[in-house]
Amino acid sequence: MNRRLIPPYVWTGGRTRPSRNVLDRLTVLRTPVQEVPADVSPAGQRVLEILREGALPLAEVAAHLSLPVSFVKVLASDLFDQGLLIVRAPTPVPAGEQPDKQLLERVIRGLRALQ
Repeated sequence: MNRRLIPPYVWTGGRTRPSRNVLDRLTVLRTPVQEVPADVSPAGQRVLEILREGALPLAEVAAHLSLPVSFVKVLASDLFDQGLLIVRAPTPVPAGEQPDKQLLERVIRGLRALQ
């Protein structure tokens, strides 16, 4: 599906609120299924295809789909209700613990290389 041709609210059947309000941008999504059931919406199929390679934060799934996070929340909550998604809150960094400085520097270099 092409975002320019189909408005986001069509992907969600006109709904703008998820069935559950526990998802946020950093919620990690993954799918336990290898085969996408035939009764899943085309938008749901796209989400599951993206997650077939591994778990991703909700915001990254939205970026892959070129859709607003709010609409992907609706799609993800529907898939979760159908048992097709496993959701996990992001792992918090313990208080006083700093992220690995070398890792952050490698990420910055990688991002700069993309420019």
